[in-house]
Amino acid sequence: MVKVLLASTHEQEEKIQELISYMYCTIFPDYFTDEEIEQFEDMQVLHTTTRNFEYFGTLKEAFQVISSIQTIISIVESGSKEDVYEEMFYHNAQILQGFGMFFPLSFDQFNEDSDCRHSLSVYSKAVNQLLV
Repeated sequence: MVKVLLASTHEQEEKIQELISYMYCTIFPDYFTDEEIEQFEDMQVLHTTTRNFEYFGTLKEAFQVISSIQTIISIVESGSKEDVYEEMFYHNAQILQGFGMFFPLSFDQFNEDSDCRHSLSVYSKAVNQLLV
């Protein structure tokens, strides 16, 4: 019996990178200081390499990574602290870890009472752009 696997597409790999950028530029600045985000970069939190794409090299695996990151983003943005969301957060974080993506953050670190919520960050995307 021959099993046919379809490789992940370039668009899926771009989507994964886009979601990781969203985490760094939109989610993280609301909950962490610039120094902490810089440490995340040094620790390679959610970083992908060619080796990672070998781990999630099939269409199905790439979709799992995309949906796991999207689920974590949705849970964090919802602000809900219900147990069911905490379980989903950790389940999806575990999926990412299984694909070789380092995600050591806990559900409790994404607390709405964060002092970073209204502060400026070098990681945040500009709200507007200056046309030159």
